[in-house]
Amino acid sequence: MMYGFTIVDKLQKIDEDIQRSQLNYTKKRVLVSKEFTFDAAHHLHDYEGKCKNLHGHTYKVIFGLSGYTDSRGLMIDFGDMKDIWKNEIEVHLDHRYLNETLPLMNTTAENIVVWIYEKMAEALSLKDYQGARVEFVRLYETPTSYAEARREWMESE
Repeated sequence: MMYGFTIVDKLQKIDEDIQRSQLNYTKKRVLVSKEFTFDAAHHLHDYEGKCKNLHGHTYKVIFGLSGYTDSRGLMIDFGDMKDIWKNEIEVHLDHRYLNETLPLMNTTAENIVVWIYEKMAEALSLKDYQGARVEFVRLYETPTSYAEARREWMESE
């Protein structure tokens, strides 16, 4: 079976085919999400089990940020999310011994996810990203096990 394809006849041009006032489709709050991975070592205190010993994980972090779109239809650029991750958060986590680089805490997924949430929320507050706020952070310690911090829990308790 052959599939046909078409080449765009005319590339849409701003101010000719679409007006700047048409770029933003909505005034509603929207959520964007991006995920990252990092590798780190840790061990747990006051715990009886394998995790009391030094060991490592390939963690996966998923951010859900919500806000309002600007005149271009963007709330936050995915590149800006990546920059915040790289410069403000990952530097404390990737290929690190978490018991040493994080604030004094037991380095459980539950504690780490709250710390990551706080770091992203702090970074968003320093720049205007169209009312952007952290809705959730999910931290996978293994492919089937994660901890999550949600805005309603972080702000209400």
